[in-house]
Amino acid sequence: MIRWLICTATRQSADAVSSIATTAVFALLDILDALLCYIYALLDALLEGKAGSTVSCYCYGKRERTEKSCRTSETIHDRGNQWRKLLMGAEEFLGLNNRSTGKEGGKEASVKQGGGSKAKGGRWSDCNCESCVSWEREDGRKLHVVAEKSTLHPLEKAEAVIFLHGFQSSSSLWTETVFPNLSESAKANYLFFAVDLLGFGDSPKPRDSLYRLEDHVEMIERSVIQQFNLDSFHLVAHSMGCIIALALASKYPSSTKSITLVAPPYFSASSGEKASRIMMNRLAGKRLWPFLSFGSSVMTWYEHVGRTICFIVCRNHRTWERVFKFLTRKREVPFLIRDLTRHTHHSAWHTMHNVICKGAEYLDSYLQDIRTAEIPILVVHGSKDQIVPLECSFHIKSAIPFADVRTIPGANHGTVIVGREIHFTREIEATWDASRVRKQDLRT
Repeated sequence: MIRWLICTATRQSADAVSSIATTAVFALLDILDALLCYIYALLDALLEGKAGSTVSCYCYGKRERTEKSCRTSETIHDRGNQWRKLLMGAEEFLGLNNRSTGKEGGKEASVKQGGGSKAKGGRWSDCNCESCVSWEREDGRKLHVVAEKSTLHPLEKAEAVIFLHGFQSSSSLWTETVFPNLSESAKANYLFFAVDLLGFGDSPKPRDSLYRLEDHVEMIERSVIQQFNLDSFHLVAHSMGCIIALALASKYPSSTKSITLVAPPYFSASSGEKASRIMMNRLAGKRLWPFLSFGSSVMTWYEHVGRTICFIVCRNHRTWERVFKFLTRKREVPFLIRDLTRHTHHSAWHTMHNVICKGAEYLDSYLQDIRTAEIPILVVHGSKDQIVPLECSFHIKSAIPFADVRTIPGANHGTVIVGREIHFTREIEATWDASRVRKQDLRT
């Protein structure tokens, strides 16, 4: 009894200390982000002039929010920074509030296509390497796609498989894990496309795109489906890519032959709270531990702190890669590390809110379309995933009873694929083959 009381008191004390530490850290981040807002406003005006004013922050965007016209997430406009609200109130009282009110989320930006932009050059705080500014070229309006052709069938005869990666990742997730482990039968019968999503990897990173869900879908259509004249395809997606895959399947139900979702973020909105809010609070809630969750919360809640981190890390990704090679004496940087820097703050920030958070509002509809079309669906999830909880996959099972949900004991968000590449590849190959057999049976 005494031991139990001591353990309970110790646990309560630890929880209290953790709660105080969390409150203190995020209060400091609130202040820092509010101050950085003014610093970046000054630097943007000095270094970009009028161009800087067309890509303003969202600190002041709520009052003239135009969600109906641009379909951006409410989470991007209002993230509950009390210090920012106090500063806004002081500005209004003193008559100093002449700041831009978020045109980036307004009508000017909403008319632009996902792969194009009227502004020239990347932002001063972003990297301006070839892939980062490729959107400026006329031939740079398509995604970077790694294609593996069938060894047996011509393009029009082979079945296509489209691979979509998750947040802050790239096509390397698939080309470094699945592609080297494909069976000879799969290589003979299928055509593989691993996509760098808009704003990530070697794909264009336009500064004026809002990186909405429809922008990502449109770019995949343009760069893969239309480019290669695909009339049917299988989809394989990880994490955030699952939202885009479900959007594609909903749009092309008769063309989608199967779907494989790995660690899909999907929460039930039965509580009455908006799905976008549920997604942000569950995936990027303000917490200090585990560290990946802390990083997600900082990059989701704090626009200017996140921009500073990207200014230090992503803008100088080539330098950091050279340093890594020098220190480790390796010729190549591991793709899991390299991919973390291959984006801009603009592309990551908007994709987080406008795809992951905003996309949550459409998932129920997408799943209903897939259920109606009876598209075979395999869901794979690690039992120790600390980024996307295992319950998400069970929610999908509730929405689609015929979904095949498989839990991988001991696997986390990354090791559900990395470290078990051969077994994972055989799982998804079996899904494609089952769909192909089903198709042949329907023909006969």
